Amino acid sequence: MTGLFKSIAAAAGFAAMVASPVLASAADLPSNIRLVIGSKSTGGDTYQNSAIVAESLSKKLDINVKVDAVGASEAFKALQRDSRGTTIMIFHDQSYLANLYGVRGYDDIFENYVVGPTVAINPGNAYLVAKNSPMQSMEDVLAAAASGQRVRVAIQAGGVSEIGFSAMKNAAKIMNPGSEKNIVPVNTGSQADKNQLMFDGQADVINGSVQANEQFTQLANDDQKAMRFIWLTAREETIEQANPEGMGDTSRDELLAFTTPNVNVTFDGKKNFTFDKEFFLLFNKDMDAEQIAAIDNALKEIYAEGEIQKTQKASFFIPNYKPQAEASAYLKEKRDEYRQVIDAIATN
Repeated sequence: MTGLFKSIAAAAGFAAMVASPVLASAADLPSNIRLVIGSKSTGGDTYQNSAIVAESLSKKLDINVKVDAVGASEAFKALQRDSRGTTIMIFHDQSYLANLYGVRGYDDIFENYVVGPTVAINPGNAYLVAKNSPMQSMEDVLAAAASGQRVRVAIQAGGVSEIGFSAMKNAAKIMNPGSEKNIVPVNTGSQADKNQLMFDGQADVINGSVQANEQFTQLANDDQKAMRFIWLTAREETIEQANPEGMGDTSRDELLAFTTPNVNVTFDGKKNFTFDKEFFLLFNKDMDAEQIAAIDNALKEIYAEGEIQKTQKASFFIPNYKPQAEASAYLKEKRDEYRQVIDAIATN
């Protein structure tokens, strides 16, 4: 065995072979794995979540897994070029949502890659208004649109940021047909850009996150930067798994006030729309199946040990390991469900 590759059995030793026979008998994995992510930020949730997973895999497999924040386009290119297992990827639902929205550079991940295990949920996907806004709730937003008022929503088009916006329009269309035309996007880039649009009065609602925006919700009402949450898209049962202290100065119970059933954004007139932002691995479609199984089984053991969950929850992530086969089927079903929302408003 030379250079790039090392045997898992040799790396772990005989004792680990006895304790973890599945890992020990798996195919050889590279000594160094580049974990590309669909973000260029080293301070965002994708990097933070991926770093936790990379560190755990490195320790479990006795290899070096290093996160590389290259952004979605470059990450997919790198993954597509490398079938040796030296490059793997972590991203979230944007990887398939952007394809549904027709964003250039986003192929069908279920056809072009192997969709791997899920690892965590970021329950913080949120929508906010200025504290001095006449709209103090999602009910007010939908009522404003129904009355003919133009509601400007700052989003980053083509993914997680947009799916809640699409859900708003869909709910408006179901409740008051035609009013969905009054909910309009203000397409922009980073979270800082979305925040600035609100500070400048150029957006009535912005997509944000608990992690990035909670600090602004603590400001005094007369502060130009003061915001309030009006909707968290995560499922109630997802938020309930967070630590009781929640995030910042906002407790878990306070966050639950912004989720279904306390906030109603209808999906189809019968049930409410919810969306959990989930992180999962992606592999080159020609990568050795035993290598993929080795990583999947390592994660299974890591989550069984229970330490990674503590680290994730401390950073306001919800642990959510699903093995590769289950995760792929689950995410495909999830993709198809949200396709309905996007298709329903496609003509507006």
